[in-house]
Formats: sequence, C-alpha cells, structure tokens
Amino acid sequence: MSAARPRLLILSFSDIRSDARVLRQVRLFRDDYELTTCGYGEAPEGVAGHVRIPDELVHWHKDRSLLLQRRYAAVYRTNAVVAHLEGRLPKDHFDLVLADDADTVPLALTLRPRRGVHADLHEYATRQNEESWRWRWFVAPYYRWLVRNFVTRAASVSTVGAGLAAEYRREFGIDARVVVNAAPFRDAEPGPVGDPVRLVHSGLARRNRQLEVMTDAVERTTADVTLDLYLMPNDPAYLAELKERTAGSARVTVHDPVPHDRLAQTLSAYDLGVFVLPPLTFNYRWTLPNKFFDFVQARLGILVGPSPEMAGLVREHGLGAVTDGFATEDLVRALDRLDPAEVAAWKRASHAVAARFSAEEQVQGWTRALEEIPAPRAG
Repeated sequence: MSAARPRLLILSFSDIRSDARVLRQVRLFRDDYELTTCGYGEAPEGVAGHVRIPDELVHWHKDRSLLLQRRYAAVYRTNAVVAHLEGRLPKDHFDLVLADDADTVPLALTLRPRRGVHADLHEYATRQNEESWRWRWFVAPYYRWLVRNFVTRAASVSTVGAGLAAEYRREFGIDARVVVNAAPFRDAEPGPVGDPVRLVHSGLARRNRQLEVMTDAVERTTADVTLDLYLMPNDPAYLAELKERTAGSARVTVHDPVPHDRLAQTLSAYDLGVFVLPPLTFNYRWTLPNKFFDFVQARLGILVGPSPEMAGLVREHGLGAVTDGFATEDLVRALDRLDPAEVAAWKRASHAVAARFSAEEQVQGWTRALEEIPAPRAG
C-alpha cells in the first residue's frame, strides 16, 4: 500500500488561474502532494480541493480608522477575506502551507501546518506603493508589522530577485532564496530579423510605468522599427490616453492582451522585447518581471533600462542592450544604434539560455525549500 501524499495548501489572495507565479507552484506540486488551493476564481486544473474567495470580497481593503490607530492586529483580523476564511480553512490538517505574499502569512500560521509555512514574497512588501505619501505614512508601517511579526516566523522564504532578497536580509534578517518568474520552456528556434525590426512589449497598463517613454522613443528614432504593445487594462483611463496618443501612428500599435499560454507564441513573431521602467519605487528599481523570461522563451533580443536585475542578466549573457538612463532620449539613442546583425546575435543568445531560464529549471527552488523544511519530531 503506497504512503499517503503530504497535504499542501497553496494560499493566495489572487485568481490563481491567471496568476502566473502561483500557477507555476500549482503545476509543480500537484503530482507529489495532495494539493488544496485557496484564492479567487475557479479551481486550477489538477488540484484535490479548492477554497474559493468570493469575488465581492476585496483583499487589499484595510480599515482606515484602525490603521490610523496603528491597531494592526485588528486591521488584519477585520479584513474581509481573512474574516471569511477563518473557520473555512481547517487547522491542524495540512502538512505544509505555501503562503503567497505577506498578506497571507498570518492566516497561514494560524492553520498550524504540521511541518510549517513557506512564504513566497512576490515583491518587497513594505515598499509596494511608496510613490504615494499616504501609503508610506499609513500602510507601509502595517506591512513592516506583518513582515517583522509573521514572515520572520515562516519555516522558509523565497522572493523574485536578488535585490529584494538582499533587502529582506538587511531590514528584517530574513534569508530568502531567489525563485525568478521564469516562463515554461518552449522548444523553438529564433526567427529571422524583420525589416523593419519588430519591437514588442507586454504587461500592465499603469500610469506609473510611463509606457509613453517607449512609444515616444519609437516615434522619434531614426532606426526603422515598429513597436507593438499587448496591455492589460489595469488603468482604463491611462490605457485610453495611450491609445489616443498613438492613434494613427505608422510605428506603434496597442493591442488587447493575449492569454499567458499563448503569449510566447505571439511574442515569437517579433525581434526585440523592450522594457524601460523608471525606478519610481524600490520594487520598480529591482524588477525582474515575467516578461523578461517571456522574451527569452520567445527567442527575442532584449532592450531594457539600467534596472540592476534585468540589466545584469542582459549584459552577462549578451541578450541585448541596456540604455544609459530611463528617459525617452536614452531609449532613442539605443534604438538609433540598432543593427539587424546584432539583433540576430541577441536572439541566438536568448536561445542559448532558454533551458536555463525556464520555469522547469527555476522553480526547483520551491521544491528544495519545501523538502528542506524538517518534519516534526515524533512525540
């Protein structure tokens, strides 16, 4: 008779089926664990159970009065999602809980999993929206309380990049291993460079990402290039402004987003993935996003601003070019220097590292993290 599989809960305050990082966790662990998920939306494929968070409950809402009074335990306890899940998730039932982002960790700890909690931090929790003074004054102290009092009690921790891991160690003494947001391996060859050279960007339409830096640079460069953007409508007003700004352009086209499982195939029709993100926040400065690895799996060259994580990988592996700064004129200068033969070499470099920078390789950090959490002593 085969031994029962360990019971694992993946806890996320997101729609797991559309959350690429959490979905990678599900796919990694569903065969080796009796896997239960908790999040918004329908159950991901292949799980043993799913606890759905009602769509009308807002996980990020916090009682303003309690925040002002710095009654942080009450802020957490009265959160609509936490209050809803209290009693709906069984205590002393799971062997392990994988808690995604700092908000889920206190709840995960109350479930008393037999072996403990692994916390996966998708960003630097205490500096998420630091461009807002209100957030810095009223919300950031709450997240410092969360990390200091709960994340430090997790059996193990991971995060998305080396810069964030170093800061968690400096500020909180947390040793977080790095699991980057790599995309699944795609068995493909780099295509020929187009004429004009075809640039592409995919991601969120948010005003503080200043996507107009990229669209304006493409309009101004002397290089023969086009730019296609596949954007999520996170800020509908900003997206409408961007579409109006580029309406009638012969070079720039704004598209609706494509499902993530079709993204690499869509991107593979291009030559150069581009992402210049002004470092308005700590998390923006140290970003190493999904799209970087999507570009690799699409076998594209990569053109980025001097964001340390992305720029370091581009330079180390010869994947593309790094602009001198984050302004439109910096990107214009980089585009003016584009050479199709060099772009072809960058595409070949992406091909050379595609297996190494694949989800199949990178997510093994989570496997090792859970395996290294010791089982409790008998008795």
